[in-house]
Amino acid sequence: MTRKGLTGLVGLGLIVPALALGWLWRDYQRFLHTPMGNLEHAVRFEVAPGNGLITVARELERQGHIDHPRYLVWYARGQGRADSIVAGEYLLAPGMTPIALLDKITAGDVVRYTVTIPEGWTFRQLLDALRSEEKLQHTVNGLDHSTIMAALGYPGESPEGRFFPNTYQFVAGTTDVALLRHAHQAMQDQLEKAWAERAPDLPLTTPYQALILASIIEKETAIPEERSRIAGVFIRRLQRNMRLQADPTVIYGVGLDFSGRLRKRDLLSDTPYNTYTRAGLPPTPIALPGAGALRAAVNPEPGNEIYFVARGDGSHYFSASLDDHQAAVRKYQLGLK
Repeated sequence: MTRKGLTGLVGLGLIVPALALGWLWRDYQRFLHTPMGNLEHAVRFEVAPGNGLITVARELERQGHIDHPRYLVWYARGQGRADSIVAGEYLLAPGMTPIALLDKITAGDVVRYTVTIPEGWTFRQLLDALRSEEKLQHTVNGLDHSTIMAALGYPGESPEGRFFPNTYQFVAGTTDVALLRHAHQAMQDQLEKAWAERAPDLPLTTPYQALILASIIEKETAIPEERSRIAGVFIRRLQRNMRLQADPTVIYGVGLDFSGRLRKRDLLSDTPYNTYTRAGLPPTPIALPGAGALRAAVNPEPGNEIYFVARGDGSHYFSASLDDHQAAVRKYQLGLK
């Protein structure tokens, strides 16, 4: 072979690998910047605890989302993030590229679920709601209330009213105990804040008494503007040693036997929660009060009103005298002029 021919072969031997490398580089870049396949709509992808990048990449290939799992591995290693995969449930959206995917699974940008705890719920209703959340890990099902509170770290504490009503986020696999603990701490924080800003000379000696009163206020009205006014009525009754005569406490005391309509026999049935038959506050809250009810309980509206009656439209009529109150009862409750 002539020197010219040999030189040609050497040149060809250099060109072919260079062309191959160029093609590989272009394919690699195409992979990284092209939206992943099989994503006509958002889907969830699970990264199991302990799974490394290679396992994750192969699973993505198996599900049809990527065609070159080794490219994803190469890119992650080049970025120094191959060992930063965070376990969890991720949302893969149409248009997502492998680069965006790696950003998501190394940042731990997992799917978050929400559960809403409304104001005025009881602890029993709260537990029922948590049981229906499929993405929570259920650990307290079948346990009585005292055992649940012990699991939270508060043995001997009544659970009623102790959890702040709000919308909470959680990730799949979160335990119900963890969510309850979070809501419990939120209520402690809200109660401490309200108690620190309380009005002087209240007939309430502890934050827990404020929590009890707030729960009654929460159940008495759904109108924010009435909360402080209703609080004023109850505070003046406590100051005068008058019974609160709050219907929601009676209903709570009747419990699951409540028929949906408050009857005279319910008002006469003596339970620890019947504020018609017993003086002072009931022994525990009767519901979960929100921030507005907590503030109202410790900052009652001044005045001389000691009665109120429901108008039938959600609002209440307030009275300072028994005669005025009885007239309001005849008008709004009995339909008499």
